[in-house]
Amino acid sequence: MSLDVFHKDVWFEGHVQGVGFRADVLGTARGFEVSGVVKNLVDGRVLLQVEGREGEVTAFLSEVRARLGAFIRRVEERDFWGAPCFSGFALA
Repeated sequence: MSLDVFHKDVWFEGHVQGVGFRADVLGTARGFEVSGVVKNLVDGRVLLQVEGREGEVTAFLSEVRARLGAFIRRVEERDFWGAPCFSGFALA
C-alpha cells in the first residue's frame, strides 16, 4: 500500500485578497475529504495547497471555481504525488 497522495498547488490571481476568498475556500473544503492550506502571498495572489484522493481534490477545485470564479482572473496549477503533508484544512 502506497502512502502517496495526490497534491495540487494552485495560484489564484485576480481580486482574491480582501474579499473573503480564503474563508470561502476553507468553507468549501469542509464539504470534501481534502487537507491543505490556503494563504495570501505578498504579490497579491492566493496559494492553495490541497491533497487527498485525486477525484476528491478535482471535485473540490471545481466547486471553488464555481463559487469564486468571479474573483479569479488567472490560475496556475502544479500536480504531484507524495507523502501527506497536512492534517485538516487551515488558513495561513
